[in-house]
Amino acid sequence: MDQSIAIQETLAEDENCIIAVQCFILLDSVTESRLLGLVERSKEHALFVYLLHRRMAITGDDVSLDGVIPISYDFTVAEVSSPDELAVVGADTRCRVTFHNEELEMRLPFGSHSRLFLSEVNKAWSDVCEQYPDSSPRFQWLAKYRNKVAPTRGSLKSLTSKVESKVSKSNSHTRKQERSQATERKGPPAEDTTSGSGAPDSPDRVARVMFPEDRNELPPPTIQTYSSNKAQMLSMPQFGLRDNLIRCELQKSEASYTNLHNFSFFLGTYNVNGQTPKERLGPWLSSTPDPPDVYFVGFQELDLSKEAFIFNDTPKESEWINAVIEGLHSDAKYAFVKHVRLVGIMLLCFVKTEHAEHIQEVEAETVGTGIMGRMGNKGGVAIRFRFHNSDICVVNSHLAAHIEEYERRNQDYREICSRMQFHQQDPDLPPLTILKHSIVLWLGDLNYRISNLEVEQVKDLISKKDFETLQGYDQLKRQVDQEAVFVGFTEGDIDFQPTYKYDTGSSQWDSSEKCRVPAWCDRILWRGQNIRQLHYASHMALKTSDHKPVSSLLDIGVKVVDEEKQKRVFEDIVRNIDRWENECIPSVSLSQTEFHFKDVKFMQHRVEKLTIHNDGQVPCQFEFIQKLDEPAYCKAWLTANPHKGFLAQGASVEVELEVFVNRFTAPELNCGRQQLEDILVLHLERGKDYFISVMGNYLPSCFGTSIRTLCHLREPIQAMPIDTIQKLTSLSAGEELSSSPVVEPPRDTPKEICMMVQHLYRNASKQEDLFQHPGLRNEFEEIRDCLDTGEPDSIPGSNHSVAEALLLFLDALPEPVVPYHYYKQCLDCSSDYSQCKQVIDTLPQCHKNVFMSLTEFLRGLLKHSACNRLDVNILATIFAALMLRSPTKQDIIQKRKIQEFYQHFLTQDLNL
Repeated sequence: MDQSIAIQETLAEDENCIIAVQCFILLDSVTESRLLGLVERSKEHALFVYLLHRRMAITGDDVSLDGVIPISYDFTVAEVSSPDELAVVGADTRCRVTFHNEELEMRLPFGSHSRLFLSEVNKAWSDVCEQYPDSSPRFQWLAKYRNKVAPTRGSLKSLTSKVESKVSKSNSHTRKQERSQATERKGPPAEDTTSGSGAPDSPDRVARVMFPEDRNELPPPTIQTYSSNKAQMLSMPQFGLRDNLIRCELQKSEASYTNLHNFSFFLGTYNVNGQTPKERLGPWLSSTPDPPDVYFVGFQELDLSKEAFIFNDTPKESEWINAVIEGLHSDAKYAFVKHVRLVGIMLLCFVKTEHAEHIQEVEAETVGTGIMGRMGNKGGVAIRFRFHNSDICVVNSHLAAHIEEYERRNQDYREICSRMQFHQQDPDLPPLTILKHSIVLWLGDLNYRISNLEVEQVKDLISKKDFETLQGYDQLKRQVDQEAVFVGFTEGDIDFQPTYKYDTGSSQWDSSEKCRVPAWCDRILWRGQNIRQLHYASHMALKTSDHKPVSSLLDIGVKVVDEEKQKRVFEDIVRNIDRWENECIPSVSLSQTEFHFKDVKFMQHRVEKLTIHNDGQVPCQFEFIQKLDEPAYCKAWLTANPHKGFLAQGASVEVELEVFVNRFTAPELNCGRQQLEDILVLHLERGKDYFISVMGNYLPSCFGTSIRTLCHLREPIQAMPIDTIQKLTSLSAGEELSSSPVVEPPRDTPKEICMMVQHLYRNASKQEDLFQHPGLRNEFEEIRDCLDTGEPDSIPGSNHSVAEALLLFLDALPEPVVPYHYYKQCLDCSSDYSQCKQVIDTLPQCHKNVFMSLTEFLRGLLKHSACNRLDVNILATIFAALMLRSPTKQDIIQKRKIQEFYQHFLTQDLNL
């Protein structure tokens, strides 16, 4: 979470100070976390170290200054690690900072934010070299801050240690040379290896793990500067055609310089039902005779509290991580590579320490598939990485619940596959999706149930261990057989009893009133070549949850580089490329140059495919480029995937041209101010440009149309002339159309809102988990068409789909229910109900009517909270974020204030 507001408040008296970036650290000498801020003033930089007085620093009162580290010539930062403890490849990164003959060791959480922080610190040091080539920064502005350093027992001053001054004159001269060279290469000097404790070859240190920013300082690959590690070489910055040619040719020749080596992967999944660890995890995690090479451990429902759902923060994360570390196989030492969490879905990765140096390009992403496709109570998390020369992606997902909702589970799977994208370290390469990896491992609570059998029939088959017959009624098996989900994936034979649902604390089937039908909810599947399953089991001994954990041990063939062979291939490729560059100009042929999308609708994915074929004599690099005076290569409603790439000679690539109108692009299209028209410019490096026309027609929708305009429309929006909609949209408040079919006075509230609210009040007042459970995409499309065309007369779809449609409608309003210019007033008076009510009373009448209508509806739902399981906090959180949207990005304080603002109206007397 961003803590820069707290830091900025401590610098408030000096308006020239700028917070460049901030990051958490943990000092080795104490257990408390610190907050580290990179502060700039007048082109001078310093690191400010803050002591935290609370877990999340929100204001300046939550932190106190603990130390100041000026970034001058004698400043260095390097990553180190010790073999005496659990090695950390990703989760924590040890860094040693030296300054003024002092040194400080700290740990930074692994991830893109920490990499950004280190990169900015490196850049700050380079700026010192450029700005002060013949002198040192004076740092006069730091004096007043040094006086404010808190005199605490664990202060920074007491935690630093002196570095022995062993630098000879010749070494001093070397450092000056490094300083000069660093000015050119944009990076601080290497740490002085003449100091005993800091020497890289010291026995108490291991090889550092390089961040992408570190690799950016390496020269591009040539014959003279050949890199022995292909994964490292290919992660260097590649901005030219030549580098991509080398990359492509190396990948094509991969089989000639790699060999398959088998590694054991332990995959585990456990839905812990919001519980804390109450028993050792060894019976699950150490169930294999030999220690696995790699662990991937997934959890679901880590925390079921409202706070975790709303703020995505939970203390249970560290509790379960520690429980896993204690449960790992005792016959090996493991490195903690990475972890990622989305609300209650968490995935951890460990590898044997001897394999850590071969883990590269680690990235993690999350996708929420809950209500509105964003909430993280359901969805997936994933970690992708390169192990030796194999690219691997591991997914942990928690799909939609309830026995009848298999279609929603299918939808969740498709959403995770399509929306999960990993940015590559080379910015010229398009993002990677899950299925672009050569090996995909998928685990989690997939929630597919056993259907078409009564509970007693299921239990009878289980007692007979007739799992083969029972699997004939398993929803996942059926959906896979129909190729609805997990196409190309494999699951091992299931010879263990269903893992759900048990009475917590026992191995007895669910004895509650609902008496759930037992099911294999918890599953592990894989996709790729050279994979063999060694075991697939549940672990009945663990009784913390109403689920049983599941594990699978896979023997996976990983491509390992023969460095001598790779070097010879590399040198041959470079020689060939030298010849190609001098002889040929690239060219391509296109399958078509004109595309037409007919009758595009709101939030409807429409895709046409463009095939680009390299018909030239050399490989080529292509990219869709910006047109003059335009911010992007295409309009916001259009995407080309991939929008850049590389084609070998004679190869083809299929580019998906996707049209998708969302809440940001719908308003201008609804009123006719914009059209579905664009020209794409396809550029070839060292070649010519090609022009592709994309056109279409958009059907106006009530989604993305203003409240005021909708109040004036007596007919469905698609029955109205587009010029009428455009005139209504352009009217200022209080104006009316002089000549128009609209002769009647406007409605009090848009009919579309009335239809959805009335439908939900009649049919869904007692619906369990209303507004928390996502609907189906195809049902939303039917609801949208009904509202836009008036057909059929009544709203179709399930209650959950109608509820989600209402939320999407509010989210798509160009001006929210409480217009943007009232937002600050709402924040200022959020603690006083009478003032809150005064603000609402001043809203435009149609906006006030919508606000009160929705509020009365929600108050009615709360009367049935025993059935629908809704409470004030849930409804205030969901609807406040939609009706009181911020014109800019919200911080946590603002989110809480608008929730408090709206909560008054759900609990207080509206007539006061």
